[in-house]
Amino acid sequence: MGLFSLLFVTLTASFASGAPAAPQWSFNVKNTTSGIVALESIVVSPTLALFFDRASDDPLQINGHSAWGALWNLESSTITALDVVTNSFCAGGALLSNGTMASIGGDQTGFPGNPIIKPGNQAIRLLGPCASPTGEGCTLFEDPNLTLLVERWYPSAIRIFDGSLLIAGGMHVEAVFYNVDPENSFEFFPRKEKTVRPSAFLERALPANLFPRQFALPDGRVLMIANNQTIIYDVEENTETALPDIPNGVRVTNPMDAAAILLPLSPPDYIPEVLVCGGTAQDDRVPVEDLNSQIPASSQCSRLTVTPEGIAKGWEVEHMLEGRTMHELLHIPNGQLLIANGAGTGFAGFNSVQETIGNSNADHAVLTPSLYTPDAPLGQRISNAGMPTTDIARVYHSSITLTPQGNFLVAGSNPNNGTVTGADVKFPSEFRVETLDPPFMSMPRPAILSMPAKIPFGQSVTVPISLPTSLSSPEAKVQVALMDLGFSTHGFHASARLVFMEAAISEDQKSLTFVTPPNGRVYPPDQRLSS
Repeated sequence: MGLFSLLFVTLTASFASGAPAAPQWSFNVKNTTSGIVALESIVVSPTLALFFDRASDDPLQINGHSAWGALWNLESSTITALDVVTNSFCAGGALLSNGTMASIGGDQTGFPGNPIIKPGNQAIRLLGPCASPTGEGCTLFEDPNLTLLVERWYPSAIRIFDGSLLIAGGMHVEAVFYNVDPENSFEFFPRKEKTVRPSAFLERALPANLFPRQFALPDGRVLMIANNQTIIYDVEENTETALPDIPNGVRVTNPMDAAAILLPLSPPDYIPEVLVCGGTAQDDRVPVEDLNSQIPASSQCSRLTVTPEGIAKGWEVEHMLEGRTMHELLHIPNGQLLIANGAGTGFAGFNSVQETIGNSNADHAVLTPSLYTPDAPLGQRISNAGMPTTDIARVYHSSITLTPQGNFLVAGSNPNNGTVTGADVKFPSEFRVETLDPPFMSMPRPAILSMPAKIPFGQSVTVPISLPTSLSSPEAKVQVALMDLGFSTHGFHASARLVFMEAAISEDQKSLTFVTPPNGRVYPPDQRLSS
């Protein structure tokens, strides 16, 4: 089957005091390696995740050369190389409304030993829904006549209310650190216009405006963050409205990457809130040669309610347990957020600041994830109590994504120019793959037994379910969430979305009824959910 909106059913119940100790979060390192550095990852079916690297000298081979695309089997933890033509290094990506994955832009350069590589900075790579649960026969489609309007390296892309992708920013060719050859514009895929839409916002956000953070708001507009600046972009009117800057001079986009996410949306009002955590308070006018790997990352989390009243109030500030850069914020099906990966000091990139650690511009990998509880009181929302610690650093060029199975797939990390490994390398090219498993992975869980092929917006839908005995009590709390798992790269999970729905379980506990979101602005249409 192809990818569809993931429907997660979460139930909680109280247990007797004599019950066994509850399971804990845990890291699980897989026996198989990824074969390529998974600097970009996206779930493309219920059983498969797609990894992209740059055209490099990775160990996974295809057609007599190193691969830079691969499918990871979520059930068997095995890897299958994909044949990629253009260089996907530092590309953006998202899912279209028909379930097709679109990888957007990339690097213009080749790599010695990989002579077939083609420039990727104007490329569009497509992987349609694939029926094979193992990835057999799944192929990446690239047409030299299907391109972006302009060259884009380090762009971001999100699915919007009509099912198309809004593509923002990037640069034309490789730069050492700051964006010195910018593409300060927007365009769409599928193409809607013959020219790009210039952006004064992206121009103002120079020189640290790469991978702008974009969020499709439930009214159809798009909130964007680049550097320390924020706007609302009206796609239909082509207007930009400035919002308050990120507080305290903290800068949040590459090469000063913070994590950012749209908080879960809930009926009936679907009030949007955006959270931005980490980055750096470093002045972006400082020349790169005056920066170093030991400059602390910010611990600041800034939260904005995107209503007239919330915008007037401005950003609400709290702090993580440590500074982080190049980490990610991810939705957990119960409405909490996961804070994972990243470094405690330095910047994105390699070999461009002083005091590099090997080649890395960053140091002090943060190895213990934290949880963020949105509805907890200010100052009490972030905790790492009971969270595990990994011994695998995930810094620049790492990725992480929630899976349909409910755990988090963690891979990548490579602050090097090509493959660098060895016992004496603090931050090597990382091919080990882990999952971060929530407690519910080892507990009986509710299951939806079947789903309609198509679900309309604004409708009541009833599906058969099975409930474990432990959650069959009338006191059990029911949560049903519709989720887009997003596209992970460079500290940002583009298009990630969680929308709660009104839901109830039947008296006989054999069926679940839920009400779908009212329109494609609250949840951009996809392969299963549409008008």
